[in-house]
Parts: sequence; C-alpha cells; structure tokens
Amino acid sequence: MGNDDHEGQRVSRRRLLAGVSSVGLGALVTACAGRSAVTTSTGETVALQAVTDADLTALFTGARTCTLTASTTQGPYYFDADKIRSDIREDKQGTKLRLALQVQDSETCQPIPHAVVEIWHCDAGGLYSGAEAASSGAGTPPTGTPPTGTPPTGRPPGGGGADLIPTDDKRYLRGAQVTNQRGIVEFTTIWPGWYRGRTVHVHVMVHVGNEKTLTTQLMFDEAVNAQVLATQPYAQRTGRDTFNDDDSIYRPSMLLKVTRARDGYVGCIVLNADPDHDGA
Repeated sequence: MGNDDHEGQRVSRRRLLAGVSSVGLGALVTACAGRSAVTTSTGETVALQAVTDADLTALFTGARTCTLTASTTQGPYYFDADKIRSDIREDKQGTKLRLALQVQDSETCQPIPHAVVEIWHCDAGGLYSGAEAASSGAGTPPTGTPPTGTPPTGRPPGGGGADLIPTDDKRYLRGAQVTNQRGIVEFTTIWPGWYRGRTVHVHVMVHVGNEKTLTTQLMFDEAVNAQVLATQPYAQRTGRDTFNDDDSIYRPSMLLKVTRARDGYVGCIVLNADPDHDGA
C-alpha cells in the first residue's frame, strides 16, 4: 500500500477536515480568511471544523505567555508541500514526538481560530524532504545565491527567504493543520535530527487570513536532545557541532515544554502572532 493510501487512512481516522486531502494549502489559507467552507478540486464543500478535540489545557500550564513570538527566517527549505495532515512521519524512523501548538493574538491574548499552521523539519539524518540533495551537502537550494563555506550535511544558520523549488518528490516531515476554537493544532512527528551549523529545531509558519503572519522555530532542552540523540537511528551520526547556546537563531522563548510520554515525548508551546503587524 502506498503513502497516499496511508495518508488517506490517517485523515479518515482522525476526522480532520472532511475531504481536505484534495484541498491545497493556498486554497485552505484563502478559505480560512473569513469563510466557513471551501470547495475542493472534486467539487465537494468542506466545512472548516476544529481539528483538535482533546482537552490540552494541562499541557499548556507553564507554557503560556503573551509576549510576541520572535520571528525568524523561513530558511532555505520551505515550500508549500500541499499536505494537510496531522501525522507527518510517513516512513521516517525516530523517537515519536507529538506537538501541541496554540496560536493566540499577542495583543489580546485570545486564541486565534482558523489559522493555518505549517511545520517542517529534517529527519534523523539531517535531510529535508523536497531537498534531500541540497540538505545533504550535495547541492544548493535553487532559491538564490548559493551559500559559501557550507559544511557537509547541511547549511549554516539562517539562509533563504524565497520558497524552495523542490528537487525531489519526497514530502515527509511536512504538514499543515487548522487551529480549532482554542487556537490549537496537533502534529505527530519524530524528534528532529541535526545538521552542521544548526541546533535541533522545527520550523513553524502561521497563516492568518491571506498572510504569513508568523515564521519562527521551535527548539528543545539540550538535556533531552542528548537523551534522544543517543538512541537509534540518531546515534549512527556523530560530530554534532552546534547546540542551543551556539546557534545564532536560538532564543530561550523558542523552547518547547517537553513531557515524557509512554511512546515518546509531547511538546507544547504558545505562539503569539501579530495579525495586524503593529509590533505589539
């Protein structure tokens, strides 16, 4: 059974958005700008419903703040992967990580429903889907001037403001969800690996209305990084050269609150966006 079949089962099982697998991210963002439904490519009307039913209040205890979340570059490996789903693992091996993200308005501290939240990150070996050659050090993303002094297996911090033109057909560890009335989305993924010049991180982009309202990154306590990276398949790679304190993008406010779970970890964070872009 192919990946598309598995993905269809996941969407059906979690009852995310009826028929949403045929809705591209662009159409979903447009629909969330003020309409309560969108027409799919098959002509079906899809209601924009809450995508998270579990009560995650306890997870956010101690993670809540109303300070505007720091923005970062989107990096060299972002593109619209057209994958509206909560389980983004596909066949990638690694420690299970469930992410619970809450989006709220930085001025009112109120949840922002119907925002589109995208995440993407590298696999246990440091590779990004859609850019395996470039992220392995075998090439450079076709989005501008190639970086200089790039070490093998990855790029240095920062880099890239333009969307990537994918060079392969892989789409693992990329996905998007729509916030529910409490502003919450959930993803199931694996703990990210590392590549030279960057600490362990997850990229996040929040769309409110038709705009990319917030682009930021999520990071992990180094004590937990050490525990996870000492296990397989992460332990196959050695020579990690960049940790949180050495990373030019890292901020303490980007740290996820991580809790050990029976089958992996749960990480949560509150993201404070500024939809009217007045800097508050």
